[in-house]
Amino acid sequence: MVLHTAHDMALSVLPRLTTTVPKEYVHRACLAEVFLTGCTSHEDQRFELTGQWPRTHALFNGGDGSSHDPLQVAETFRQAGLFLAHAELGVPLGHHFVMWNLSYTTYAPQLRIAARPTDFELDAHCTEITWRRGVANRMRMELSIRRDGALVAHGAGTFSTLPPAVYERLRANRTPWQGPAFDLSTDRDPLLPTSVGRLLPADVVLSATERPGRWMLTPDLGHPIFFDHSGDHLPGMVLLEGARQAACAALAPRAIVPTAASTDFFRYAELDRPCWIDVTRVAPEGGSMMTVEVTGHQDGEKVFSSTITGPVS
Repeated sequence: MVLHTAHDMALSVLPRLTTTVPKEYVHRACLAEVFLTGCTSHEDQRFELTGQWPRTHALFNGGDGSSHDPLQVAETFRQAGLFLAHAELGVPLGHHFVMWNLSYTTYAPQLRIAARPTDFELDAHCTEITWRRGVANRMRMELSIRRDGALVAHGAGTFSTLPPAVYERLRANRTPWQGPAFDLSTDRDPLLPTSVGRLLPADVVLSATERPGRWMLTPDLGHPIFFDHSGDHLPGMVLLEGARQAACAALAPRAIVPTAASTDFFRYAELDRPCWIDVTRVAPEGGSMMTVEVTGHQDGEKVFSSTITGPVS
């Protein structure tokens, strides 16, 4: 016979309390950088997640602190993909992820910061899933975020997963760098923060070059958010930030707010060699809206391409 104490019975009737999802499921080291709080599964690989953005964030706040940065949507979509892969689609912890594309469109009024943290609901539909031994090997996700019933953002992304042994073989076959010595820790001469839509020098990921419309991607490897966890290549969020900052630099002294972006990733951006960021097209869209196309190259090969649209001020 099992005896239940009054303390046990009291605990059994406590309401379910809010917490974050495990940080390991979204590949974050710091709990404060986990934006998801729960998940409910539905039929046909549809999921309803909950989450919260803080009122202030060291990186993902707009320039005047009144709105959430649209790139926080991209980071939230990234976390949703990782979480669902691990928690719902059989991908073991320790597997590596390859992001092939990510797009988002945001609605600026719903990004405004209010008197309390921003609680949101995220709907995700996983499609085009390929399976290998019961593990999702590749998938596409269609995502949308709502806040108090109003649409904040929608978008999509595609990624694949790699077991540790496969990833190690893939990375071991990298072409050795044949150029001059390069060290991201020392070869940094970051642009002025105001020229790239940032407030703090530590958040600047670009250095100037002698070629107009071209910059070198030189993030601070000690940045607590861009490099929250260790890795052997530049994270995708650093590439997205580099594209945004290049768009701002091309339009300086004006700055663009990246309310929408669509990015394709082609290969890893290595840490031990220069990655060049180029603005290839700037096109007005009417009113204050502008579209900027950005590409990244390394070793003469395209790393990513990104199309950014947003208001310019």
